Amino acid sequence: MSALRDALRDLPDAVFADLLESDDGYVLVVDLPGATPETTEVLVEDGRIDIEGRREKAVPDGFEYVREDRPLFLDAELPIPNDADGAGADAEIDRGVLEISLPKRASEVSRTIPVDGADDEGDA
Repeated sequence: MSALRDALRDLPDAVFADLLESDDGYVLVVDLPGATPETTEVLVEDGRIDIEGRREKAVPDGFEYVREDRPLFLDAELPIPNDADGAGADAEIDRGVLEISLPKRASEVSRTIPVDGADDEGDA
């Protein structure tokens, strides 16, 4: 999980994100003001989460930007914790706050594996 924490620190200063953990999973919360479900894409693949979010800004008639500091686009690639189950991930955005839920994989239970003998074929 430290790789994910480090990656969150490397996000641009204008991006605010929280990471929460419970016994059952993780929740990554990312502020994406102005983004909607239609303008946000989350992909979990190869041990990472790719987040693309954009907002559309309308400029009132007769106005032009003198200064523009609010980013229009976030493209972030974050590693998921080793014990997270990316296949069970879920995402929701509400009023520009994206929540990505990652359940933890069930811990592997040790078991005895039976050892079979090879069939005797072609014995003379």
